[in-house]
Amino acid sequence: MKSAVIVFPGTNRDGDAVRALKSVGSQVEKVWHAETALPSGTDLVVLGGGFSYGDYLRCGAIAGRAPIMDAVRAHAARGGLVLGICNGFQILCESGLLPGILMRNANLKFICHRQFLKVERNDTAFTKAYAKGQAIDVCVAHGEGNYTADGETLKRIEGEGLVAFRYSDAHGHVTPDANRNGSMNSIAGIYSDKLNVLGMMPHPENLIEDLIGGTDGRGLFESLMTFTAKAA
Repeated sequence: MKSAVIVFPGTNRDGDAVRALKSVGSQVEKVWHAETALPSGTDLVVLGGGFSYGDYLRCGAIAGRAPIMDAVRAHAARGGLVLGICNGFQILCESGLLPGILMRNANLKFICHRQFLKVERNDTAFTKAYAKGQAIDVCVAHGEGNYTADGETLKRIEGEGLVAFRYSDAHGHVTPDANRNGSMNSIAGIYSDKLNVLGMMPHPENLIEDLIGGTDGRGLFESLMTFTAKAA
């Protein structure tokens, strides 16, 4: 698998994404936001976490209009894989690759803690290493993670099975207490219509090895590696 990690001014999780990808055997290249093309043969594009352009205007609003995003949109339209984590999720929504928007957390405070997620489906390129309904232990660190969409969009996302993860407790129960940012329907991540684009607020790249406290996030990257190997 050949991966391209996009770097915007203010991105600060690109190194974590690179480490996670390399840990499962992916070739990785960083791509600056001002570039207009992805490296030849790119299978996966990753938009990592941070504060692109200092979150000026709206989180991800300027990054969503950066030159490289035309290439990312074209990659996704061809069926290429795209993963947006935290600020990357915000950028995907602002760029039109995913519906909805990420608003200020319900308590209007930045949150940073371990978080369980319920895996809604395990038949996608991103989740084959997990079991449907499994609760995985990852991390969250954001101030604008409150996923919001209009009623029609939310109904379509739910009806078409495009919810990837929901905030849950350790047993996979979706509860109000687990949904600390106030996201509609406890949504922590969603897919595009073709299931090749995933945006998620939590950070799977933070928990990929025992040394740092857990490995549940590693399954997402292993799933991608397995999927691209089969596709080849």
